[in-house]
Amino acid sequence: MSKAALVIMAAGIGSRFGGGIKQLAPVGPGGEIIMDYSIYDALEAGFDKIVFVIRKDLEKDFKEVIGNRIEKKADVDYVYQELDDIPEKYQTKFPKRTKPWGTGQAILCCKDVVNIPFLVINADDYYGKSAFREAYNYLTSIPDTGKIQICMVGFVLKNTLSDNGGVTRGICTVDGQGMLAGITETHNIEKDGDCAVIREADRVKTLDGNTPVSMNMWGLTPAFFEILESGFERFLKNTSAEDLKAEYLLPTIIGDLLVEGKVSVKVLKSEDQWFGVTYKEDREAVMSAVRNLIEKGIYPSSLYE
Repeated sequence: MSKAALVIMAAGIGSRFGGGIKQLAPVGPGGEIIMDYSIYDALEAGFDKIVFVIRKDLEKDFKEVIGNRIEKKADVDYVYQELDDIPEKYQTKFPKRTKPWGTGQAILCCKDVVNIPFLVINADDYYGKSAFREAYNYLTSIPDTGKIQICMVGFVLKNTLSDNGGVTRGICTVDGQGMLAGITETHNIEKDGDCAVIREADRVKTLDGNTPVSMNMWGLTPAFFEILESGFERFLKNTSAEDLKAEYLLPTIIGDLLVEGKVSVKVLKSEDQWFGVTYKEDREAVMSAVRNLIEKGIYPSSLYE
């Protein structure tokens, strides 16, 4: 039986990426995309099942660009995140809605294909090797405390910023035992030299660049699906039909569960430099970072030869 799965959230079209499918943009010398490096690192760390969360209309392109290649290396499943994949009684409540419901819904889509501990990542983020090793070690030795145990790989804020515009990060508070005490989804964080800032109408708020942040890298167990399901029902009930941007988001869900005392979240540390394609202009920087990692011998020039 598989020991741990990797769930990759890849259902979003990058609206800020010039209308293209940013998750499928080549960044490596052999046409590799960011996901290739994440999957390579995950398999090396011990993960042996890959689940792609995609949109049905992306399936053909997705399989051609990466899925068919990965199926030769690991056990692969596909699940589909769709706008109308919600309980029947809410099907007619949101007639103007055009986009799916966020990362909480994305993970809920996996409930019928994942029955082992699993790590969740974004498709368009590069996390680094240590993050996958830390997460795998945790997920294959979870302590039984009577409370749902999950983990989050925390990154250093200054290592996760874009040179090309503001980003959204989950700003974390971590207690003395390395447990997550709180998380706040924070928007429009910009790079300003060695600092991070949020520019508001009439002031600039400076953030400590060493603050731990969430990059949506969560280690979860199948018990979490039940929590997601009941929470999604409440979310849909309480969301106005006119609120077209409301999303059921993992950081918010987990933050609320922390306040209610229903989960314990171990924060694993990664000092690795994050990179990702938030903006079209980021792609050149990512390609340069990949070349640098290959030159250092961290990756072979062709991942799958």
